[in-house]
Amino acid sequence: MNSAASPLPAPTAALLAALEALSRERPDRVLRLQGHLPGGELFELLIYRGFSSSTTHPTAFDPDQPALAEGSAIASATLLEGPLKPGHEVRRAGPAPVETFLLGQGWD
Repeated sequence: MNSAASPLPAPTAALLAALEALSRERPDRVLRLQGHLPGGELFELLIYRGFSSSTTHPTAFDPDQPALAEGSAIASATLLEGPLKPGHEVRRAGPAPVETFLLGQGWD
């Protein structure tokens, strides 16, 4: 393997778990993820207070199951003030690559 190659993306479940853990530390923030499911269908997922919730597709009832299928492509992430107020969303950062929010300081 070429050492200049970019690292493989984190598995979807691990990525969501890391973002959910960070969101527990910031109960005043909501992270909105948007992208495509493996079949190409668009998705929107909200992460708030340690939990992921889909606004576009059904998810497993079990909260220990990831809200996105493995192979889903996250196109962008947007940090919002929480809790959300319909019609009065306050954007704090983004849209940006999801990796921006894997570091705690990205949640300010």
